[in-house]
Amino acid sequence: MKKPTLKSLKEKADTMEVSEAFSWLISLSKEYGEPVKKLADKYYKRMELMKKEEERLLAMSSLELEAYKNGYSFIGGIDEAGRGPLAGPVVAACAILPKGCLLHKLNDSKKLSAKVRDELYAKIKAEAVSYGIGIVENNIIDEINIYEATKKAMELAVNCMKTRPDFLIIDAVSLKINIPQRSVPKADQNSISVAAASILAKVTRDRIMEKLDVTYPGYGFAKHKGYGTAEHIAAIKEKGLCPIHRVSFTNNFV
Repeated sequence: MKKPTLKSLKEKADTMEVSEAFSWLISLSKEYGEPVKKLADKYYKRMELMKKEEERLLAMSSLELEAYKNGYSFIGGIDEAGRGPLAGPVVAACAILPKGCLLHKLNDSKKLSAKVRDELYAKIKAEAVSYGIGIVENNIIDEINIYEATKKAMELAVNCMKTRPDFLIIDAVSLKINIPQRSVPKADQNSISVAAASILAKVTRDRIMEKLDVTYPGYGFAKHKGYGTAEHIAAIKEKGLCPIHRVSFTNNFV
């Protein structure tokens, strides 16, 4: 019988769970020698990395686990994106993850690359028990101020969910909504459901700004997403404001 190549063993191992692949390769290493043992070591290192990642995610689940212990079943994490920009809407999201859900790489959206955010955005939407997105446009922000607009977006996110949360974890905001809630500073770094919401909100808003860049070219919205970069401020001074600018944020530039 022809001896399998290292490449073929790796290809087969890649079809297995990491722990299964490691055990299988170790069993073969006695027969096939050091190259297969070294390959098995790579899967062992992957196992260790996965273990550390699961430990990190479990630590980030402490607020959710406490809420479960207190008898709640549908824990909704809420976060926003776009409080600081000079243009565009503020977007909020609420996400209920299944109990025990540990999505690898899940973290505060600001700590992730755009590629990882996009990957997690799709996974969160696929695996969430329920989620909602709330959007408040720039003209409303000018009318009621960004703090009130943020809370309005958060309430809209909750109210459009198919499954209503019975407990909310919110990033540093309290809402006038008839659901028990806990406001936690930096909750997007300390709660898996808030981290999930931060990704939904961030990706949704970034995609909105990329589309608005086509509608209102010359400001660089696709690049800076409406934040007050030097490039953006220079464009405002040259071209003036466009319909998606927040007038209350831009008085110093026009």
